[in-house]
Amino acid sequence: MPRLPRVPAVASAAKIPQGSVVDLPGRGSTYVFDSGPADGPTYVLLHSLACTGLMTWYPALDTVRRFGRVVVFDQRCHGQGISPPRMLLEDCADDVAALADVLGIDSFVPVGYSMGSLVAQLVWRRHRERVDGLVLCAAAAAVSRASYERLATGVFAALMESLSPAPRRCGPAAAVSGGLFPDHFWVLGQVRATSVGGITRAIAEVVRFDSTTWVAEIDVPTAVLVTMKDRAFGVERQKWLANHIPGAEMVTVDAGHAGCTLQPTAFVPALERAVESVHQRLPRSRATRRVAE
Repeated sequence: MPRLPRVPAVASAAKIPQGSVVDLPGRGSTYVFDSGPADGPTYVLLHSLACTGLMTWYPALDTVRRFGRVVVFDQRCHGQGISPPRMLLEDCADDVAALADVLGIDSFVPVGYSMGSLVAQLVWRRHRERVDGLVLCAAAAAVSRASYERLATGVFAALMESLSPAPRRCGPAAAVSGGLFPDHFWVLGQVRATSVGGITRAIAEVVRFDSTTWVAEIDVPTAVLVTMKDRAFGVERQKWLANHIPGAEMVTVDAGHAGCTLQPTAFVPALERAVESVHQRLPRSRATRRVAE
């Protein structure tokens, strides 16, 4: 008999926290989960491309909450995030600061995964005074570093953006229900919560991104979590980033690019090590004692 394909062992989605729609004045509204004030710094979790905030981070929420306050939201062109005609990662970075303003958060640690790691780098560059530290997961300084690669990907991005349908804002994904593989169907619903137009515009921005000329200026405690089976950003690009940020600690995990959701038993402990590395290096005024479990 032919072997059936192996179903990834995703984390249980039975206790996904409830968020709310928050208006960012002059920018739009987005879906936000905020764990509320805590004895510690604030960690703003920035999700991957073609995901929602909770889809990327739901397996790790309890772990990160041990270190302080946790905020997760849907970024532009994703899920219930802001739906502009064009997506720019710089606007995504400014949305983080705008959300912090609305929630009364003076400073925070951006924790980015894949596309979210690019946004996190831009948050530091555009709002340095508000960034206490950085945790960059499945991250890179550029998808393409060679000049001919940048030219090719730039043309590709322009074509994608011009030919793809306009992004549209989606409604909430369905809650977990019974039946076969309910957790997997919840994850699939989260994927469907982002329109094709939103995904293509996000891809165009990701391939345009290039922080290689300024990552060496990053001056806050940083950890880079390298996904060692990554076929999207690759391993060497991730290690390059870790080696070019002064004082960055590199944490490795035996997982692929979607490990945050599809390999949580490996990813979550590695994320904990990365967050703890940054947490321990934060100024005393920012990093109070670790929140008790």
